[in-house]
Amino acid sequence: MSHKNVLSFLVFLLTLTAVAQTKVSGIVLDETKQPVPYANVLFKGTNQAVVTNEDGRFYIESNENYRTLIVEFFGYDTKEIELTKAVTYDFVVTLSGGQKLQEVVIYSGKTSKKNNPALDILRKIWERKRKNGLYMFDQYQMEKYEKVEFDMNTIDSAFMKNKLWKGMEFIFEHVDTSDVTGKTYLPIFINEQLSNVYGDNTKNKQKEVVKASKNSGFTGNQQIQAFIKDLYVEYNIYDNYLTFFDKSFTSPLSRTGIDVYNYVLRDTAVIDGKSCFNIVFYPRRKSELTFKGDFWVADTTFAIKSINMAVTKSANINWVKDIYIEQEFEVVNDSVFLLSRDYMMSDFAFSKKEESKGVYGKRTTLFRNHKFNLKKPDDFYKPDVNYVDNSIYQKDDAYWNENRFEELNKDEVGVYKMLDTLKTVKKFKRIYNTVEILGSGYVEIGNFDYGPIFSSFGYNEVEKFRLRTGGRTYFGANDPWRLEGYLAYGFGDDKFKFGLSGKWMIDKRSRVIIGGGYRRDVEQIGADLTSTSDVLGRSNASSSVFSSGSNGKLTTIHLTTASIEFEPVKNFRVKTGFSHRALESANTADEFSLNYYKVLPTETTLGVIESQVKQSEMQFEVDWTPKRQTIGYGVERDVVDNPYSRIFFRLSSGIQGMFDSDFEYQKLQLYYRQPLIIGPIGRSYITTEVGKTYGTVPLGLMNIVPGNQTWWQIDNTFSNLNFYEFVADEYVTMHWEHNFQGKLFARVPALRKLNWREIIGVRAVYGTVSDENRAINASGLVYRAPENVYYEYGFGIGNIFKVFRLDVSWRGNYLDLPDARRLAIKGSFGFYF
Repeated sequence: MSHKNVLSFLVFLLTLTAVAQTKVSGIVLDETKQPVPYANVLFKGTNQAVVTNEDGRFYIESNENYRTLIVEFFGYDTKEIELTKAVTYDFVVTLSGGQKLQEVVIYSGKTSKKNNPALDILRKIWERKRKNGLYMFDQYQMEKYEKVEFDMNTIDSAFMKNKLWKGMEFIFEHVDTSDVTGKTYLPIFINEQLSNVYGDNTKNKQKEVVKASKNSGFTGNQQIQAFIKDLYVEYNIYDNYLTFFDKSFTSPLSRTGIDVYNYVLRDTAVIDGKSCFNIVFYPRRKSELTFKGDFWVADTTFAIKSINMAVTKSANINWVKDIYIEQEFEVVNDSVFLLSRDYMMSDFAFSKKEESKGVYGKRTTLFRNHKFNLKKPDDFYKPDVNYVDNSIYQKDDAYWNENRFEELNKDEVGVYKMLDTLKTVKKFKRIYNTVEILGSGYVEIGNFDYGPIFSSFGYNEVEKFRLRTGGRTYFGANDPWRLEGYLAYGFGDDKFKFGLSGKWMIDKRSRVIIGGGYRRDVEQIGADLTSTSDVLGRSNASSSVFSSGSNGKLTTIHLTTASIEFEPVKNFRVKTGFSHRALESANTADEFSLNYYKVLPTETTLGVIESQVKQSEMQFEVDWTPKRQTIGYGVERDVVDNPYSRIFFRLSSGIQGMFDSDFEYQKLQLYYRQPLIIGPIGRSYITTEVGKTYGTVPLGLMNIVPGNQTWWQIDNTFSNLNFYEFVADEYVTMHWEHNFQGKLFARVPALRKLNWREIIGVRAVYGTVSDENRAINASGLVYRAPENVYYEYGFGIGNIFKVFRLDVSWRGNYLDLPDARRLAIKGSFGFYF
């Protein structure tokens, strides 16, 4: 199950009554009726406390009966409030008076960067951050327990009475109230994992070995684990920037924090025998990716003792209403501060309105039994290519009761029981299956998946209206082998097309996979430079209802492939294979051909023209994707949606004479893609492709500079070029795109609330065609190469209504060519944080 499937299903959420004995929510104001942020609220005689948010609001609860609430904030008199009933909502607390503080200076609004003791402490933290915690040791190891829970929230009684839940009313027996937000919630999923973590600071290496994993409600533990890892990445609060949900937030401990946050030294106290400072931070500007909160820091080591922070509500991030983070550090050997508890809660919702319904995602991580300077062998940190240990998913309840770091509360225990019952309800199964179909594009029928359903219909100028049916074998996400096929029919050319492929992983450790297949279809072969080697792969440009200009330059292809690949090192794939293809124009109206001179014309002869290209080819490929994360260990794996670089190399050798093959040549191709996260100003993607063909080849084997005649944005294509406008046997391309993530629009008050995101980009290509390749061309297409670098540039607006993107690009040169498109407008659609 992909993370999109999980999130789609979790957006059903509800709430009921509370089970806590004492609950209070309200707002803290000063004498002028202005909210008091970051005030302490606690039950008298206890350490159960919360801090008011930036709007002065709070919620606190306890399983015990308390009758007195204390509200305090430096600069105001402490207030004690008698609670006349167990549950009190919308309580208004007014702080008055005021005490003159000598030790601590209190700031409000924008704080000064001069003579601010909080900033002096912050600079000490920067000086010592690499001398604190795990960084003090060459090697370290520890035990780790991680618990992730998803809860439906903010659903009223009317929602609970909805017919959708008929037959499933028992789930509402587990409703509780969040002590962070004060909203009711219903736990619907829980995942637990135990592991050992090892690290070597001298080599900058870390490895996590999972000992046990367990989840409620869903099968396919590996998919759930990967989804969680993608959703909740590891972070270090000492880093300058923290990445959550594909967004880069400025850390409150960042060296650039002075320009982003206001800091206030609020308090001093002794915690666990250590004198500590309490510093409050909040953003200087709205709509930036920042936090608000406070932290306690030791006054001698300047190590963080604890930190609480929440993402500001104005931050430009989709589908996430709130993010709340708590971290606690324990003191070891009187001077070493180690992370002992990490808690993160996110509120996923379609809207950021307070009353909107959503899903809580909560992760709790605990660490214990730290050991230091125990060196491991050099090959210990080498990542496993395809590690498989199914026993970690099969631990019984007795094992978990003995080994989990903390007991599950009654709500968490109830999740396991509730989901076991829910899986037997037919209506729930229907809802779950519908989400699966929308997420994967396949309809499950026993051990066969019908689809993908989104490819069932298509259109182009040759086939006109196109129907497609197909499917694949599917026994589970980790199948060691898979067969896939399809059948299609074009009403315009009155022809059937089909394809069949199979692959089998014969060695799991090194992912040795053999595969092969056959396809007969209509294809737009000029849609990309570094084309896929998937025998059933077909470009989006081959079927487009919405396109500009003519898209009749299509090719009929008969393709046979056989290959073997393996992965000697994680994310380093080596593949070799053989293919034979027959290419000819699919356009019977003679508007486009692949004709070439098999025998060149002379002064006395016309030469011999051939319309079909037959070619046998050997390929050798290397594909390196460092830091790529994958899901599962079967013959097909899903890739986690995290940014990673890619280097791809292919050597293709044409073999003349084999199976009537026409040409002998060597073709070298290199593809490089690099994402660059540039702190607070967004993310860039740079893609470069280089290629050269040695030998004489016809149009069907040339490198076609990929134009884009659809109305949709397609990666690594040129928006202002038509198909076959440029051809080359030697080329270099560069694509650069930068997304500011709304950084610029946030400075414009009229645009700030729209949460649009600005994108800029440049695309360029240089290429040549040899005289030999020009000489054999009989297609009627005039070879034109971008010998003077062709370029185009553009501007885009993303996050329109959260899902749409609109790009406008301008052609930089070659403006006098026939049918040159000076301006192109493209759209795209997607779900992004």
